[in-house]
Amino acid sequence: MRLHFYAGVFVAPFVLIAALTGALYAISPTLESVVDRDLLHVDSTGPARPLSEQIAAATATRPDLALAAVAPAQDAGDTTRVILTDPSLGESERRAVFVDPANARPVGSSVVYGSAGALPLRTWIDVLHKDLHLGQAGRLYSELAASWLWIIALAGLALWWRRVRSRRERRTPRWLLRPDRTRDGRARTLNWHGVVGMWVLLPVLFLSATGMTWSTYTGEHIDALRGRMSWTTPTISSTLPGSTALAQPMGGEHAEHGGGHHMGAPVPADRAAQVDKVFAAARGHGVEGPLEISIPARDGVAFVAKERRLPGVYTQDAIAVDGATGDVTDILRYRDWPLMAKLTNWGIALHMGVLFGPANQLLLLLTMIALITVIVRGYLMWWKRRPTRSGSGIALGHPPRRGALRRTPIRLALPIVAAAVFIGWFAPLVGCSLLGFIVVDVIVAVVQRRRITA
Repeated sequence: MRLHFYAGVFVAPFVLIAALTGALYAISPTLESVVDRDLLHVDSTGPARPLSEQIAAATATRPDLALAAVAPAQDAGDTTRVILTDPSLGESERRAVFVDPANARPVGSSVVYGSAGALPLRTWIDVLHKDLHLGQAGRLYSELAASWLWIIALAGLALWWRRVRSRRERRTPRWLLRPDRTRDGRARTLNWHGVVGMWVLLPVLFLSATGMTWSTYTGEHIDALRGRMSWTTPTISSTLPGSTALAQPMGGEHAEHGGGHHMGAPVPADRAAQVDKVFAAARGHGVEGPLEISIPARDGVAFVAKERRLPGVYTQDAIAVDGATGDVTDILRYRDWPLMAKLTNWGIALHMGVLFGPANQLLLLLTMIALITVIVRGYLMWWKRRPTRSGSGIALGHPPRRGALRRTPIRLALPIVAAAVFIGWFAPLVGCSLLGFIVVDVIVAVVQRRRITA
């Protein structure tokens, strides 16, 4: 209870910010599809022109930029993205020219971000959720929120379970999820705080776990653990047989929230013309999803066609093709990924709100709204718990009674302390803030003791 209290008072503001920005981030794909409809969709009909022709039309609008990739229109009414590298842009940003596939006419251009190719509105919301547009220092807020959220949630579960089990008439599990409408005042606030917390417990634990994979310090430990357990995402080789050229880097599973991009040299015109052969080879080998085809700027490197992370796309098949001959040099099927790599990929897509499309976004939005009410009710309970009679100054709610750990049997206390040390090491922001809570608690105890003895 004491841990839940301190984390709720000091960490909940960061969780609240993450929930507010997360609610906006959850619906950002839908907002993007509405705001940027003129770039994403066209009304013309008819068979698509060859990709090489669409690329030629797009690059003619920006001949000063190097060609990097092309994302062919997947469905009727979609535009083709011709992606160019622009040295004036920031990390993970590229410039895309959107082309009407029916007539090979450019309809506009925009900066796109990450492997999912987010447009400026969604990018702004994404960065707001990630670091509040404060850069690397701002990422500490989201890491602190994600790292503490699961601890706060599980501590709340234990407290709510104990409270429900302590009442004879409410010992059935359904009372964990059922609000008691007979209560009023602080008891009513507490009741709804616990019940709504139970409703969103599983999605909150999921968001906390997946959110930590994006974090700076905890994320490093997670990546190292995945590497040791062979849970990393497999990669396809883009090096042609007999060549010593290095493979081109591909966007990683977290590239939506950042990741490098290749600033290549100008692509020869004849190589850009080979993309039609590559596209046909990908479709001929059953890679049917929406693709992004990277176009190599160097000899000895294959074209790589990889399925994009879009709503309703549950696989990430990739194929490497020799553009000169149309021969497939490597193929990586999603079904051959390790199970944990698949689960990680699906989890990230679910966290981003793109796995199940609008239904996914609605679930995240409702979860964030519910989490916001839980946090607000937590602070309301803290305020209502304040002394009604006090001297000067603002009276705030007291923390729960201290000393529980000292009264705990040593066989239980030692594992608790050991777990706290391990978690504090694995999630450094949890460890640092937990030490801060202990320091504050000790100072409060000393001040209170002096007041009593004075």
